[in-house]
Amino acid sequence: MLRRSTEIRDPLHGAIAVSARERDLLDHPLFQRLRHILQLGFSDLSFPGATHTRYLHSIGAMHLAGVAFDVIFDSEIGERVDPARRAQLRSMLRSAALLHDVGHAPFSHSSEFAMPAVGTLAVPIYREFPELYPPHRQATHEDYGIKVITDSSLTPIVEGDGVYPALAVAGLVDPRLPVDPRWYQAGGVDWRPLLQQLISSELDVDRMDYLRRDSHFSGVHYGVFDVDWLTSHLACHVQGGKAWLALRDRAIYAFDDFLIARYHMFLMVYFHYRSVAFEEMLKRYFQSGGEGWSFPTDIEDYAVVDDSTLLAHLRRSRDPWARRIVLRKEYKLLIERHGSPAQVDLSPVTDALTAAGIPFFTAQSRGQLSKYFAHRKAAGGMQWKLPLGGVHADDQLATAPIYVLRHRYRGATVPDVSELGESTQLFERYEAQLSLSRVYVPPDASERAGAAIDRLV
Repeated sequence: MLRRSTEIRDPLHGAIAVSARERDLLDHPLFQRLRHILQLGFSDLSFPGATHTRYLHSIGAMHLAGVAFDVIFDSEIGERVDPARRAQLRSMLRSAALLHDVGHAPFSHSSEFAMPAVGTLAVPIYREFPELYPPHRQATHEDYGIKVITDSSLTPIVEGDGVYPALAVAGLVDPRLPVDPRWYQAGGVDWRPLLQQLISSELDVDRMDYLRRDSHFSGVHYGVFDVDWLTSHLACHVQGGKAWLALRDRAIYAFDDFLIARYHMFLMVYFHYRSVAFEEMLKRYFQSGGEGWSFPTDIEDYAVVDDSTLLAHLRRSRDPWARRIVLRKEYKLLIERHGSPAQVDLSPVTDALTAAGIPFFTAQSRGQLSKYFAHRKAAGGMQWKLPLGGVHADDQLATAPIYVLRHRYRGATVPDVSELGESTQLFERYEAQLSLSRVYVPPDASERAGAAIDRLV
């Protein structure tokens, strides 16, 4: 019997169509675990509505990836691609968007620092390129995700009918991955740069979904922007046989709003002082030994590692940090400073607390509107040379270009092309990082701590 597609009701995007193969991916235990991983970690302690999961976010990102693909390929260059090949590329992109978070740890980013070394995961493709993936480096959720996609019981479902391999999907999730460029070529164009940018860039579907979703469930308005206008004005710019992500100039102000929304969500929600306190306490629990907790290196065992299993472990523990987390008896914020690194130096405060014998811990966060502009300047602007199918070997040193297309007059057939950084002033205006520095003390020490630092602040 032929399996048919299905439909998922999403509070953000409405009805989302899901193919039979995508439904199989959704139903797999390694993906189902995302139902039990909160999107925002400990943020629900301050925003009680923020109990949405990585599962729902991943489905939303997949939906937006399909929308963006259809808009971009509804163009002269896109229509040159054979319909069957277009369908393959679209399926590949949606799979990458669906699986981009499949490796996330319990409480999202909050426990990632406790992951094992990359080498213990035994990712086959990593072994071929130890210079890109040093075995001694600590693993991240991206590494677990690549393992799930390329070397697990989920892999045969990713590959489906054999039209493209799982590594092709992984190559969109990880831009550094050296994979066969032919998997992304169609109509005489290499589409990997553009497809990868839709998964991870300054204008990706991941951010478009999580900002709107996190804002909605947190009950705040900081993350609201016009996602429909942005996606409907996406385009591509082909240069040197490679397709790059582009934005039509009519949407540049919507893009500015998108950047500001993300910046404010970091300051007001993602860096909220209370969730940061719980993250720091969890880190101290693991630093004290974690009482045997460890991340499995057998990827099939990862299917049962989620928020509930870690929370159950903490509830059984008698460790003081674990008890504070479980009983919600967190260290309280004593002082907070925003500004430049010099302005947020709280070492006189911590010296005074140490002298007074008051326990404390510190937490630092850094917010920046975007790293795109600084990375593009470091890369030399338009002088962009890329190995391995359009990806810089070190994605921390450079960011792939996004272009802006502007028609000089109505009816002009060839648009003017500029880089995104030349079309908005926000990058330069907010180029500097905003640092946040905080000091926390036990609740019963708040008054003594205040008295100890009173003359310093």
